[in-house]
Amino acid sequence: MRTTEALVDARSAMEICNACRYCEGYCAVFPAMELRRTFSNGDLSYLANLCHNCRGCYYSCQYAPPHEFQINLPKTFAELRAETYEEYAWPRPLARLFHRNGLVVSLITAIGIALIMIGTMLLQSNDVLFARHQGEGAFYAVIPHNVMVALGGATFGYAIIALIMGFLNFWRDAGGKMAELKPQSLRQAFADALTLRYLGGSKGEGCAYPDEAFSNARRVYHHFMFYGFMLAFAATAVATIYDYVFGWVAPYGYFSLPVILGTLGGIGLLIGPAGLLWLKAKSDKTPAPASLMGMDVAFLVLLFMTSLTGLVLLAFRETAAMGILLAIHLGFVLSLFVVLPYSKFVHGLYRTGALLRHAMERKH
Repeated sequence: MRTTEALVDARSAMEICNACRYCEGYCAVFPAMELRRTFSNGDLSYLANLCHNCRGCYYSCQYAPPHEFQINLPKTFAELRAETYEEYAWPRPLARLFHRNGLVVSLITAIGIALIMIGTMLLQSNDVLFARHQGEGAFYAVIPHNVMVALGGATFGYAIIALIMGFLNFWRDAGGKMAELKPQSLRQAFADALTLRYLGGSKGEGCAYPDEAFSNARRVYHHFMFYGFMLAFAATAVATIYDYVFGWVAPYGYFSLPVILGTLGGIGLLIGPAGLLWLKAKSDKTPAPASLMGMDVAFLVLLFMTSLTGLVLLAFRETAAMGILLAIHLGFVLSLFVVLPYSKFVHGLYRTGALLRHAMERKH
């Protein structure tokens, strides 16, 4: 990773923290820091992504502002994390999408919805678009099956490839070696990631977020969002099996497995992003870079709106509004797929990689 001002600030902060070590029991960052006497650019990238922004170190630090050392590790690491998102993005020419990311995500979403709406209106007459369609194949009467599959498959496939390439770039820079990877390290890293262990505090008291008081609210809302996303993905996977293996054509019954999974996932993707937006709005802004607010908010709003439009479509799918609602929801879904590799979504991927690197170090 190239040397930047954020890297220089992070290195200076780590050297001071490594001499002090008051916060060594707070999270994974400080035990990992203590294994090093010097900090390469890759080390700092790894430590920044290992940080869960719980802010406990900031409120406990004797060198935090107004001290002359001005140690503000959550803010410093947040700035560095944002730079790693751009540094590891694939393909490289699209890395600039992380600049003014909130605006970029908003524009892509608006364009995505507009294209789907215009395309649907060009493909279908008003008699079809605004008619009631019920039973097997109702969705495909508005947007043909092959068109829906081609658009979804292309955008989702691209997102997966770009995310994998970005992760591999991060992994190499952080010093990860697949040859040293052991099953126990994988188990530990995924357990830490899936339980959000380091948002729970050293004794389960939670984060110093949204203010100095400890709370588990951020951890709870993250769980709603993550597991909501996974349930929605599971719903899509089950529906794909229903279609291509059993020949059962959507839309499925309200009590079918894909609809139950999708509904639960959708509810989670309403509660999680809404809760995190609420916490972010009332949080202490001192330990957070103002420049990154747009990236955070844009992605949370996109997740919320993707879920909301999906649930509204489910509620009104047997009415004449179904055609328009389907086009709007599909626009949000495709926009989400397009921006995934260039949005705040990547933080979960890199943080999991950092937890895996940390688990491997702890085994030595």
